[in-house]
Amino acid sequence: MMTLEQLEAAILTLPPDEFQKLMKWFLDFDYQRWNKQLKEDIANGKLEELAQEAIGDFKAGNYRQI
Repeated sequence: MMTLEQLEAAILTLPPDEFQKLMKWFLDFDYQRWNKQLKEDIANGKLEELAQEAIGDFKAGNYRQI
């Protein structure tokens, strides 16, 4: 297992095209983790209060079109 410092040093040596591949991979990976957590939070009802508040605001006319 590499340390964070070793990973940082390795990243600094990457050629630009390899760095771009790493960035794409990392952003995709981060999105997948975020999306999984969001789905879990929705399934567990953690966002229900916020959803109800948003629906209430919308019904009260407290919104603007974008």
